[in-house]
Amino acid sequence: MKTDLVTLTESPPSPLDRREAVPALIGRHEDFLIVTGLAGTARDIAALTSDGPNAFTMAGAMGGAASLGLGLALAQPTRRVLVVTGDGELLMNVGTLATIAVLNPPNLSILCVDNGHYGETGNQKSHTSLGVRLDRMAAGAGIAVVRTVNTEADIAEGARALRAQNATSFVLLRVKEGPPAAFKRNMSPAACRERFRVALLAHG
Repeated sequence: MKTDLVTLTESPPSPLDRREAVPALIGRHEDFLIVTGLAGTARDIAALTSDGPNAFTMAGAMGGAASLGLGLALAQPTRRVLVVTGDGELLMNVGTLATIAVLNPPNLSILCVDNGHYGETGNQKSHTSLGVRLDRMAAGAGIAVVRTVNTEADIAEGARALRAQNATSFVLLRVKEGPPAAFKRNMSPAACRERFRVALLAHG
C-alpha cells in the first residue's frame, strides 16, 4: 500500500495555538468516538466536548491511546474513531503505528498534537523538538493517509484527512509550546469508563 504523505511546508515550529487549531481540525466532535492521550490532549478534548460521553480521556496510561483507539475501531467498525494524542505520549508506544498500518481500519484517524515537549512530566523537550518526525514515522509504517499541519492554510486539508473514509489517517498538528484549553476534567478513570461505555452501548 502506498502512503499518501503530504507535508505542505518544511518550516520551523509552527505559530499555531492548540486551543484554536484542535477544535478547527476536529469540527463536529459528536461525529467521533474519541480516545485521548494524557495531559494536554485530554484537556483539549475535555474542553471541546465539555467532558462529554463520546470522549474517553486517559490518565496514567502513557503510550496507550493509539492502541486503545485501534481496538475500539476494530470492535466498532460502523463508528468513526479518533485518537487525539501528543508527541510525548505517542513516542512511548510508537511501534503501534506499524500494527495500525497493517490492520488499516478505515474508520480510525489519529491526530497527534506536537508541541515538542513532555507536558505530563515537567515540560522537558521531547524528541520531536530535536528532529524526530512522527509524520514520517507514520508514513514509513505504511499508514495510508498522512498529513502535516504547520499553518492555518493547512487546517482544511488536515480536517478532511481526519474524516477519510477508505483508510486509516494520521494528522500531525505542529503547535507552539503553550498551555492547552483551561478545563477541570473528571479525573476518575472508573467514571470516565462507565460514561463512555453507556454512550457506546446507547448506539448499539
